[in-house]
Amino acid sequence: MSMESSLARENQVLSVFDFDGTLTIHDSFIPFLRFSFSKRAFARRLARLAVPTLHCMRKKLTRDELKEVLIKTFLTGVEEKWVREQAKLFCAANWNKLMRPAGLLAVAAEVNSSAEVTICSASPAMVLEPFAERLGINLIGTQLEVIDGILTGKITGHNCRCGQKVKRLESVYGPLHNYHLRAWGDTRGDFELLAAAQDPHWRHFHPTWKKRRVPMEKLRMLRLDP
Repeated sequence: MSMESSLARENQVLSVFDFDGTLTIHDSFIPFLRFSFSKRAFARRLARLAVPTLHCMRKKLTRDELKEVLIKTFLTGVEEKWVREQAKLFCAANWNKLMRPAGLLAVAAEVNSSAEVTICSASPAMVLEPFAERLGINLIGTQLEVIDGILTGKITGHNCRCGQKVKRLESVYGPLHNYHLRAWGDTRGDFELLAAAQDPHWRHFHPTWKKRRVPMEKLRMLRLDP
């Protein structure tokens, strides 16, 4: 890469938004499952998660492992086509009550500034695709394994949170230090992303009373220990 092209890349802004809780007022995946399944089917599957959830609360199961149990419980043997159709219906039915208006304005501002803009989320990309399409931006999310059009109930690769967000971004865009990185997040799963950014935004669209200070010391240590 020439010096000119390197400098041009460094001046390129990469704007990365977490989805759940950042652009939305709450988690989207479980509401999606509730929307897609009948009340009886949803309740029956949810009951199976009681013990794994308790194990997670007692630190006997990690958040990533609980996520895998959730996906296995609800989506094993389900048609990919059906999930995509339900995702479109869910987006259309819930857009206005799920999305934060300030977040929508921020995404539009980044797009209009000619930044490269993407969602980077732990939620299944298959579920978030209609939201990304409506926003007119790119999407990086957790990948669900599909064989012959049927979901296996497994994740392809890793849950897209914590350090995996940075790894997934670099797999798409290359080394992040080649960009001016702007990032928006709201939970522990976004710390590594925020630490990698020159311009990090913590709970930027939340009401003031919910904007607890981001633990800057933890972010500083993450920057020192990449």
